[in-house]
Amino acid sequence: MKTLLASAAICLVPLTAQATAIKEAPWAPRAAAYRHTLFLGNLSPVPWEKIEASWNRAVPGSSLPYAAVSRASDEEAAALNSALQVQDRQALFEAATVIVAQGILRHLENADARLGTPEAATELAKAETLYRAFEDAIRAADEPAARQLGRAWLILNSSLGSGGVLGQGGQESNKAEFANARKDVSDYIRTNYLPAEFATRDKLAPVPETVFLSGPEVKLPATLPPGSNIADQSELPRLILQFEEAGEDEANLPLVAYGDMLFDSPEIFGGPAQELGIACSTCHNRSDINREFFIPGLSYRPGGMDVDGAFFNPMFNDRKDDHLDTPSMRGIRFTAPYGRDGREPSLRRFIRNVIVTEFAGKEPTPFQLDALVAYVREFDWLPNPKIDRAGRLTDKASDAAKQGEAIFNTDFPGLNGKSCASCHTPDQNFTDGLTHDIGSSERPFPGGTATAFETPTLRNINFTAPYMHDGSLPTLASVVDWFNDTRNLGLDEEQRADLTAYLEAIGDGEEPYQRFEGRDSVFRLSWEELTTFASTLDTLLPARDAQNIALLIDTVAPDLAADASVMTNQAAKPEIYELSAILRAVGDASAEGDWGEAEQQWQKFNTMQAAIDERMF
Repeated sequence: MKTLLASAAICLVPLTAQATAIKEAPWAPRAAAYRHTLFLGNLSPVPWEKIEASWNRAVPGSSLPYAAVSRASDEEAAALNSALQVQDRQALFEAATVIVAQGILRHLENADARLGTPEAATELAKAETLYRAFEDAIRAADEPAARQLGRAWLILNSSLGSGGVLGQGGQESNKAEFANARKDVSDYIRTNYLPAEFATRDKLAPVPETVFLSGPEVKLPATLPPGSNIADQSELPRLILQFEEAGEDEANLPLVAYGDMLFDSPEIFGGPAQELGIACSTCHNRSDINREFFIPGLSYRPGGMDVDGAFFNPMFNDRKDDHLDTPSMRGIRFTAPYGRDGREPSLRRFIRNVIVTEFAGKEPTPFQLDALVAYVREFDWLPNPKIDRAGRLTDKASDAAKQGEAIFNTDFPGLNGKSCASCHTPDQNFTDGLTHDIGSSERPFPGGTATAFETPTLRNINFTAPYMHDGSLPTLASVVDWFNDTRNLGLDEEQRADLTAYLEAIGDGEEPYQRFEGRDSVFRLSWEELTTFASTLDTLLPARDAQNIALLIDTVAPDLAADASVMTNQAAKPEIYELSAILRAVGDASAEGDWGEAEQQWQKFNTMQAAIDERMF
């Protein structure tokens, strides 16, 4: 193994990101395991057990449910297992890269040998799915080669030949063309991913070896491992906002509207979060939680992740593998302190901590914090007719729930003479504003002090499973069982069922998910939100606030164009692209200080928006 420290630096560069995430296609198992290896191998500390699992078990994001190492040769598998045993990052990178590269070459060889048969297309497709593991790095680091290789893959596919339809229109394979294109791809793979010796890499990335050794800085976009899901959950939570319930239009509340935009904007974050298009709303869909959010290596289960690890902000890395369940933000103005451990006493400090500390963003301006606080303070709970204003059950609750209410208010020796209601106080929205050590976290060392966690509200909890700070309990019934077992409450099966029924009653809510029917569509919802965000230009343009105008344009314009893909009225897509371009023109003029042009383009936007509004669905 070469010990040369190459001078090329691998880093991440900001890209134009959008908050509209798109789910990616499944990966070939070996390609998926390889990309997991690179992602996990760059964490600190390296989670070696997770890397080993990604090769020896079906990995998230794979197209087929088999272990990737089973498709490697015995020699390749031995090299990989040796690197895992001694926990050598460089050896791991080399062994994993060889498995993928050799797989590409073998499948190309098999396709060549089977030209003229259906098996050739199958083998070529397998080679392409493995090439995907390197493709984005080649495109970013060696653009001329990426273009040449792209043409080579096209030639490989076109030279396979075709049997036609019902014996008509068939085309024979072209062995010479296939051989030439195969040589182009194979030579590049051998040179860059099967060198005699690999240069030592501090950051594991599939940058071509020749480019890595050439010296200039190699800039790669941030990526997540296969199996990640940062798209909105399939059932969008229903958003309850105070001003809407009072009949007010958000466009008349520019501070709230701008805060709404910031909540949906990756631009307020830094580093990987911004590049990937992650925003506050990515985890907190419409004030609630995204129960499908998942990043392998950072998330134990969907709906949460380790927020203080090495990936998003190395400065905030506590070097602990501590997954946290995402809390709902409904009714957040009533649920201080904030953070699972209650570290922040105010919303303002909590929001600033998320932006700067967790996701490496720049220090927000006072105006931006004012706007975000103003917006999230509008979040309210789903209406629940089963409880009154004091948190007491109404006649709409079941008899079992009423029996459970009595248990909830009973003092137990196992709770130090207190009741469940002592902490989850009904007339204080089922919280007490304090932190408690309930035994749900491990001591950091023998004799150490375990972490205390804030008392979560129980309102609307029917829709926020799983439960506990780490999402370790899947149902409310399992929460009741956990307290019964760990606190020796002595509840029998019927009492546990009654207490569960009570929790389900106070945790209920009407119409928890957004309904879409007829003209109301996913795009219509996005259209109304994005045009409302844009309406804050009525305030920002007269104030000549170029900084916040730029942030708004960089958020709204790309999302408008991206959301056009989910329109029901596909014929109207060109108008959306035109509207997005006009908004970009507002930003360009603002950046140049040409306020007259910016105002003119803004009026053009308003005129067009009004003209096309009715057919945007």
